[in-house]
Amino acid sequence: MAVQEGGPELRLKYSRALNLSEVESKQDPESEPYRSKYAARELLKELKAAVGHRAQAGESEDERAEDRRLQDGQWLQKLGVLELQLGLNHAETEELSAGEEHLAKCVRVLEAFKLSPEAVSVFIQAENQLGILWAGLEEMEKAKSYLEDAEALYNQYIKEIGTPPWDTHEHFLGEEDRLSEQERQKRFEKVYTHTLYYLAQVYKHLDMNEKAARYCHTTLQRQLQFNHYNPVEWAINAATLSQYYITKQRYMEGRLCLAASNVIFNQAGAVSSESPAEESEEERDRRDQLQQKKAEIARCWIKYCLNLLQDSRKLLENDIGELDWDRQEELKTKLKKEEEEKEQGRKSAVLFGSSDTFDLIQSVEEKVSCIYPVDFMKAREVFLVGQSYVREAKEFFQLDDHVTDHIEVVQDHSALFKALAFFEEDLERRCKMHKRRIDMLNAVYTELNPQYYLLVCRQLQFEIGDTYYEMMELKVSIANRLDELDSHNIKKINHLAQSAISYYSLFLDSLKNLEKKFPEQLESDVLRPALVAKFRIGWLYSKMITSDPKLQLENMQRSADCYRFVVDYCNCHADAAKAMEPELELCVEMATLLPARMEKLRSKLAPFT
Repeated sequence: MAVQEGGPELRLKYSRALNLSEVESKQDPESEPYRSKYAARELLKELKAAVGHRAQAGESEDERAEDRRLQDGQWLQKLGVLELQLGLNHAETEELSAGEEHLAKCVRVLEAFKLSPEAVSVFIQAENQLGILWAGLEEMEKAKSYLEDAEALYNQYIKEIGTPPWDTHEHFLGEEDRLSEQERQKRFEKVYTHTLYYLAQVYKHLDMNEKAARYCHTTLQRQLQFNHYNPVEWAINAATLSQYYITKQRYMEGRLCLAASNVIFNQAGAVSSESPAEESEEERDRRDQLQQKKAEIARCWIKYCLNLLQDSRKLLENDIGELDWDRQEELKTKLKKEEEEKEQGRKSAVLFGSSDTFDLIQSVEEKVSCIYPVDFMKAREVFLVGQSYVREAKEFFQLDDHVTDHIEVVQDHSALFKALAFFEEDLERRCKMHKRRIDMLNAVYTELNPQYYLLVCRQLQFEIGDTYYEMMELKVSIANRLDELDSHNIKKINHLAQSAISYYSLFLDSLKNLEKKFPEQLESDVLRPALVAKFRIGWLYSKMITSDPKLQLENMQRSADCYRFVVDYCNCHADAAKAMEPELELCVEMATLLPARMEKLRSKLAPFT
């Protein structure tokens, strides 16, 4: 059907093209994935030819007449809409060069009208799409330029004009089908929200993290404000944003994002752990996806609790890693004042939601503090929240189906116990916490085949060795308070030392090549762990208690060999010396002192040999 000058034919053809592109294309067969898109493109080309002809014809007319100028502008604006739609069409069918050409043409055609209510939304959408296109091609600076122009135009339009602008498709609607001003404003705000969303992604790629977080936060807030969001997607984005705030020690904002994530996620519907017998495949897939997303949000909560405890420890520990009592009292006073100020400041902070969700979000927030815990009771409250989310995450990330994810959750659980143990004054109870860590780590380690999970096994070997090492240090501290050591304590200390040595040795053995030789040069990712393992094996052998002089001499020799290995390796590799700076001085000292002590012990033994 040829396009006539009249409006109905234009509107009908545009509506048909839109339906093909947005509705029928979803039903296209896999063998022809773009069939409907291509059909829509042909209609858009016909429309462009007709509209373009009218726009060009108008340029030669008497432009002094006001109605002629107005009519010419309307045809050019229609042309701009068609260039936008053709640009989208080509981009969606992976023809990026042609897509960029049409989008750029849209921007040129509408340049003179970009501050008019009829064209501003179309112009911003074209710049948004150009931003997306260039970002997809890794041209982030170009993408940023288009998106920042779109942002600036929105702000200029709101400030200078303010009238709710036309929606894109209204240029091909009859007068009776035009949108209300309220609907126009809603759609315009949605376009601008997309601008901010894309800017957040581009800023993130350019490592402008503070700006990316700010734009992401604003995007999430606007999506709730204007009620255009997918609850699951929104919840995941909010939980992801919380992780940025956590790394910056902005726990109030991080907690807010996570609490809002919980509340909005629940709008997606209940997540059942049961699988009904008559459940369809589609329903089962949706249930699994919801369970996975719920578990992912739970993992973000775990990181919140863990980081809060770990950052608190950094503020409270002394030079030897123990709790500084004076600093604890100072922080108690300081943080109490900060808590009051934060709660007041929270009222003016960037919040999420409306009155409908505000109370729900606040009730979730109140379950865990955003202030550093400074004593065991406060730390335990944070720990228990983290542990509840560990259980929630493990409901989905089970060992049989999600090995790596399950182990990471278990490692975080172990880290929560480690962080809590720092606040525990009773050394015996602290030992029990570390024993819990060993039990949970060993439970997954024994299930793994090192051939397939070598890196994970190495992590667990080192961590279990570390935990035995910490327990051994605690048992030595407890023993030092006794008048004299009994056989039970000696046996316990030696057992813990030998267990730590065993797991450190397993870790070091995993670094050897097929000929069972230790590498001459360690890879950067295992450099410090390997040398720390050697250093600690040396220390552990020196702490083992025995009444047998020959065994004592053997332990001293093993200890000296470990210290000497670290010293020799660091002498040959500058990067190792830098990595081991805290321990290297002691290694040098012990590598020098131990041979002299061993010689002295040998001389005592000489008369008896």
